[in-house]
Amino acid sequence: MSEGAQLEIRRVFLKDASFEAPQDASVFQSRWKPHLDINLNTSHLPMEEENLHEVVLRVTITAKQEDEVAFLVEVQQAGVFRLTNIKEPQVPAVIQTHCANVLFPFARETIASLVTRGGFPQLLLGPMDFQALYRQKIEAIKEQKTPPVTH
Repeated sequence: MSEGAQLEIRRVFLKDASFEAPQDASVFQSRWKPHLDINLNTSHLPMEEENLHEVVLRVTITAKQEDEVAFLVEVQQAGVFRLTNIKEPQVPAVIQTHCANVLFPFARETIASLVTRGGFPQLLLGPMDFQALYRQKIEAIKEQKTPPVTH
């Protein structure tokens, strides 16, 4: 963020959460070595009050055991943030990096709780580098806009 820019956390809240375990109880009898597919997505809506944004971090995890879905957990962790002295072109980067970084530990705790309540071993997600994820997203967008090289 640029000098003088401020990010104020006004509220953090759980917007939505779901847990599904489509298998029968035999899923608990096999040796637990799941393949995890983790999907992160950040969205935001400007609010009526100036400089306020509702930011939603959606984390979806699909755990597969022997190509069968053992569980699917989705959490939408949200927050209200005041962004002050941040130029409009920088807002998406701040939301997708700094705001997501604030929300992720809350989502991680909710996911760990849901998975454990579902009868599975505790799932501890490691830290996420949202700045690197944002850079990858920007690079992917640039590559899509670059016209293909023809010979």
